[in-house]
Amino acid sequence: MTATAPITQDVVTVPRKLPESGRLNLVGLTRPQLREVLIEAGTPEKQAKMRVGQIWQWVYHWGVRDFAAMTNLAKDYRAMLAERFEIALPELVSRQVSADGTRKYLVRIAGGHEVETVYIPEEGRGTLCISSQVGCTLTCSFCHTGTQKLVRNLTAGEIVGQVMLARDDLGEWPQQGEPKNETRLVSNVVLMGMGEPLYNFDNVRDAMKVVMDGEGLSLSRRRITLSTSGVVPEIARAAEEIGCLLAVSFHATTDEVRDKLVPINKRWNIETLLNALREYPRLSNSERITFEYVMLKDVNDSDEDARRLVKLIRGIPAKINLIPFNEWPGAPYQRSDWERIEAFADIVHKAGYASPIRTPRGEDIMAACGQLKSATERARKSRAQIAAEAGL
Repeated sequence: MTATAPITQDVVTVPRKLPESGRLNLVGLTRPQLREVLIEAGTPEKQAKMRVGQIWQWVYHWGVRDFAAMTNLAKDYRAMLAERFEIALPELVSRQVSADGTRKYLVRIAGGHEVETVYIPEEGRGTLCISSQVGCTLTCSFCHTGTQKLVRNLTAGEIVGQVMLARDDLGEWPQQGEPKNETRLVSNVVLMGMGEPLYNFDNVRDAMKVVMDGEGLSLSRRRITLSTSGVVPEIARAAEEIGCLLAVSFHATTDEVRDKLVPINKRWNIETLLNALREYPRLSNSERITFEYVMLKDVNDSDEDARRLVKLIRGIPAKINLIPFNEWPGAPYQRSDWERIEAFADIVHKAGYASPIRTPRGEDIMAACGQLKSATERARKSRAQIAAEAGL
């Protein structure tokens, strides 16, 4: 596509100043990074691996935030840790609970910026939707988050911190001396909150290494799904360096429509995206790619669209998540009629693809898919303004 395409990776993670305490936050450091800072702080190299393992278990298995409570470490070593480091999470500003049990957290990070995190309880599982950026650069016209300008990338610690905050709120940390509880309230993580994860690749990768580590938060890679709008150059890298499941915000079956709904399509069009997905290193029948498809009335919901969709993805082990559009103030679209969604799903299903219709969750607290937008940045735009910017 043209070099002047407007969708760019135009932000870096702002290096954060150390807090006034001057202590380095350990949350979000990978094992090699933690080893390095411990050695710099005076830990003998021969002991470093053991110390990393001990601290890791205290922080990520037991949820301990106070070095003084790390009783298998010597007192003078704990004192050194407390002097040099801290175990700090983002600030929980507010929590809203939906009638259906969905929880939406407003989380404040360094610099005073705010992001949103959503916990969705279901029978037998609980999914945590986490954010990777403050705002978003992609301006997808159906997405409320996309109407907020991008501020900055989240650090790995701020991403991991969202998981830890949710476990705090749900009371999920194990208690020493009590029988092990095998029930996982946060059993799945989806990188589907605010931001494009592949435009914050290094921090997302490091955060997921922490989350997937078997001696801590211990979520398997198949319990983590990364959703991308189609940042083609990073897709293969995601498979190799992160290894989690992949979801793609697809939403249209022609470049003309997708250019308006998902403007990154102007840089990497449908054909380019699908070619990258066909070569996805982890692609197999047991690890299908999820195609997310928001149902917009009279825009992308015709029988012709359904037939074109299954033709486009032919040969890719996949499932199609049909998402009834979640309206937000000023949205330039309407949700497809239920009968239309079911007819669309039927065509996809008969072509041999799973086509679940996602049950909208948390709509009453603006926590549903596409509705996230932090309260401090909720400057209203008129429906006409948003439509004009989307080229509708």
